[in-house]
Amino acid sequence: MEKTWRWFGPNDKITLDMLRQIGVEGIVTSLHHIPNGEIWPEEEIKKMKDLIEAHGMRWSVVESLPVSESIKFAGPDRDELIEKYKISLANLGKQGVRTICYNFMPVLDWARTDLEYPNPDGTSNLYFNRAEFAYFDIHILKREGAEKDWDAETLARVDELKKGMTREGEHRLVDNIIVKTQGFVNGNISEDDQTPVDTFRRLLDLYKGIDKDSLRANMKYFLEAIMPVCDQYGIDMCVHPDDPPMQILGLPRIVTCADDIRWMLNAVPNPHNGLTFCAGSLSAGAHNDVVAMAREFAPRTHFVHARICNVMPNGDFKESSHLDPRLIEIVRTFETERPGAPMRVDHAPLMLGDEKMKYNAGYSFHGRMLALGMVSGIMATINTESK
Repeated sequence: MEKTWRWFGPNDKITLDMLRQIGVEGIVTSLHHIPNGEIWPEEEIKKMKDLIEAHGMRWSVVESLPVSESIKFAGPDRDELIEKYKISLANLGKQGVRTICYNFMPVLDWARTDLEYPNPDGTSNLYFNRAEFAYFDIHILKREGAEKDWDAETLARVDELKKGMTREGEHRLVDNIIVKTQGFVNGNISEDDQTPVDTFRRLLDLYKGIDKDSLRANMKYFLEAIMPVCDQYGIDMCVHPDDPPMQILGLPRIVTCADDIRWMLNAVPNPHNGLTFCAGSLSAGAHNDVVAMAREFAPRTHFVHARICNVMPNGDFKESSHLDPRLIEIVRTFETERPGAPMRVDHAPLMLGDEKMKYNAGYSFHGRMLALGMVSGIMATINTESK
């Protein structure tokens, strides 16, 4: 597979020169300065592409060309936004950038409650505490009927949390759940938002009356509308699984398991309608056999996120080692069946001073460099075995 790296543009503290030195072959990035729903001009795409190529790499994947919320909930401007999306796709295709990662998650992209959970070796990882997330849902967001969506064990943990929760603790949860994990990826809430919880409530309100079947229908409508452009320019659309892969905050989630992925691929059977196989997102659900899923969906996988999660008995989960045996088997599958497909490591630990650099959550330098070395070694071993 092609070794790629998510880079956040010229303002990223990690430079293209640094990435070339550590063996990165392709760049995964976006035009972060263009607001959601606006057209990506061809000249802006060319500028980014030329910058990357001047450093000896290629623009391998767009992550992401964001799908506006109004497309997801079928707002009155849906068709106008889809037309703009199609123009952006065509402009990317004209410049030879033809792998597009996107998601169809309502409101919330990925969710974690702790961005620096300490490990015994002195590093730290992203962590999802189920009870803390439920506390946010029930006591901070105050979503109507939230208690009904959580099991008795989690609610008991929430009650214990409530006894010692401070204002600072609540602020940390808000910051981690709806600000720091969202704002840097063309998210709905920026770090400048003074009332993020109120903003978040308004966004949730947009999805009143939207259930799983409605969201599926809206996704199918979107994909069918853009497939002619994908056919014309050879563009592969790669949906990112929901992270975590479960229903949260009363919102429908439709890319959570093997059945969801089968539905999505069969609903629009065009080969350009494919998957970003994020082993980390899928493994955050104990219901998913990620090794079996990699084997099943390899033919329609156009992009791979190499990371993995461990799920605790209480439903909490944390990022695991990139040498996890499940990830080794997943890399083996894609290295064998999808040679040349772009792959990037993801959500690596903070280590060796990463924590001082204020990198975007989940996107350290030293941690990802170690992860890339690990996965590169796995790939080299697999290729040696096959000879």
